Amino acid sequence: MKYLVIAEKPSVARSISKVIGAYKHEDGYLEGGDCVVSWCLGHLAEYAAPEYYDERYKSWRFDDLPILPEEWKLLVSEDKKAHFNILRKLLRSKDFDYVVNACDAGREGEAIFRRVYGLAGSKLPVKRLWISSMEDSAIQQGFDSLKDGAEYDNLFAASECRAKADWLIGMNGTRAFTKKYGRRQTIGRVQTPTLAMLTERQNKIQNFVKEPYYKVEIMGNGIVAESERMAQEQDADTMQVACDGQCAVVGSIERKRKEQSAPKLYDLTTLQREANRYYGFTASQTLKIVQELYEEKLVTYPRTDSQYVTEDMQQTMADLLKHYGGEADGVKQVVNNKKVTDHHAILPTLESCKRGSNSLSGDKEKVFALIVWKMQQAVQPPYIYEDVLVTVCCQDRKFTAKYKNVLQAGHTAMPVPFAEQEKSKDMAFPKKLEQGEVIPVVSAEKKQGFTSPPKAFTEDTLLSAMESAGNKEFEKDTEKKGLGTPATRAAILEKLVSSGYVERKGKQILPSAEGVTAIANIPDYLKSASMTAEWENELLRMERGETKPADFMQGIGGLLERMLADLRQIPTVQESPIYNKVSIGNCPVCGKPVCEGKLNFYCSDRDCKFALWKESKYLSGMKKTLTKKMATDLLKKGRTYAKDFYSAKKDKTFAADLVMAIENGRAQYSLEFPKTPAKK
Repeated sequence: MKYLVIAEKPSVARSISKVIGAYKHEDGYLEGGDCVVSWCLGHLAEYAAPEYYDERYKSWRFDDLPILPEEWKLLVSEDKKAHFNILRKLLRSKDFDYVVNACDAGREGEAIFRRVYGLAGSKLPVKRLWISSMEDSAIQQGFDSLKDGAEYDNLFAASECRAKADWLIGMNGTRAFTKKYGRRQTIGRVQTPTLAMLTERQNKIQNFVKEPYYKVEIMGNGIVAESERMAQEQDADTMQVACDGQCAVVGSIERKRKEQSAPKLYDLTTLQREANRYYGFTASQTLKIVQELYEEKLVTYPRTDSQYVTEDMQQTMADLLKHYGGEADGVKQVVNNKKVTDHHAILPTLESCKRGSNSLSGDKEKVFALIVWKMQQAVQPPYIYEDVLVTVCCQDRKFTAKYKNVLQAGHTAMPVPFAEQEKSKDMAFPKKLEQGEVIPVVSAEKKQGFTSPPKAFTEDTLLSAMESAGNKEFEKDTEKKGLGTPATRAAILEKLVSSGYVERKGKQILPSAEGVTAIANIPDYLKSASMTAEWENELLRMERGETKPADFMQGIGGLLERMLADLRQIPTVQESPIYNKVSIGNCPVCGKPVCEGKLNFYCSDRDCKFALWKESKYLSGMKKTLTKKMATDLLKKGRTYAKDFYSAKKDKTFAADLVMAIENGRAQYSLEFPKTPAKK
């Protein structure tokens, strides 16, 4: 029997080909004796923009809303059509008995394959390769136990419902709010509540009024104890005068033994959070790095929401720990069949034990070391300590001192790789101290402090907030998934940054002035984290066959009706004219003037989506910001020369031409390396 295999990326296709014996290179695929392996180039087919359904949607008009496709159209972008034609020919070929969906084992991978399969009009029976590692042994085992493609129909249904919901809310909401309020406002099913969280936190910080408070600190015989907070400075002055130079007595010594279990293994969100905390990586950077490690067969599948492994993996865990060091006796701490759904936690692979990680450097080395460290940590004994609360009485006034005695370091004994270790602020209890002991003379000192505002979000704390958003609204035993999924949260943050609604300042992630303005016009139900989290839960239930796609989409339709009905009651604001804006060139998409904004160089036609962002994902990877001169060159000549691009791999700067191409109305960049510098 001859079969066709379709992977998500060329690199994955090559790994699979080596295992199943497809070595002959052809145009767009690899061929073996009884198999052919090709690939999808990621999201090869996506839902069409509104204007593909009706020409009138090229112009944004409130009265045309809602846009509700009766039959959803999938389109292949121009740069991918040639490869799609190869896939279509293969999928329609009568030479194959069946096709294997070898795209990534998750909701997204299922959608990528099924869309191509449907667009090609294929009738081939479908089998599913479902693996959690790109190791040769895992691939072979996966092919030995291929699943019927129909087993994943519910997964595909959930994926399509999510995509359609995002399209409906994004396309309709963005047009509706933009036309109603006279300025571009991007609406997203997940990004809007996330932006709302950021602006709410920022408002609390900006509106916070710090208030002073006072304490009195007494010291003697190696003991430092402090009073409770006092609002009035006069009260602190009185206490300080009364106690300074006086005797004190140890009133009570309370001890509480506490245990802190070892942390769980990494799921994607926890890995992204800790990579941000320790190394300053963005969620998107971490996902890119760990995906590459996965394709290099060094770690298991990264887009997982599980922090456990299954019982049948205990020996594998023991072998990994034997190689990397760790307490194999603690493996049972990370085993829980019920908490592993599609994929187990992120682990190093057995292949990494054979190959070693010496070839890794820079960011990859850090992320890989973090995954190994977490595996070692997760099987360690608990951290056991004793909280000691000492009360001290002086002149009928009460003071307290807090100490911590470490009884067993456990998992805390392992330092974070490649990160500066935090120094403990906890003081050890003075062992000779006894209840009733008299402290002959104490010195007393007044201390002033101020109440503190909430801290700004970092990517670490924002991911945590997204993960738990809306959970308190659910019943106790309801599965909770928050805003987005581990696989999509990074993309949501990057979209907020690229849209100009959010800015990164060091580790902080903050709403921009534009983001604050945009969110102010949006009703609470569209900003609701609990509603979006409820949708995520419904999609999970759909995966399990517990709810129907039609019911979910009906709910989305009801939300659109409510949104438009509310907006119709609001007077339309005249579109904001562009005052005192000097053009730096003409838009390559529509020909209108391009002006400079705070975050980008934007087309003056609000219906045009062209913009050149000063801080873009492509340029930030090379530590480069787009300047006005560079933007002007790009608009005039389609390229601009710069000497200070940065290469992380070589840790040095280099010179190149930044070349711009236009794809679907948006700027796409590439680099060219001229022998001589471009003429200025």
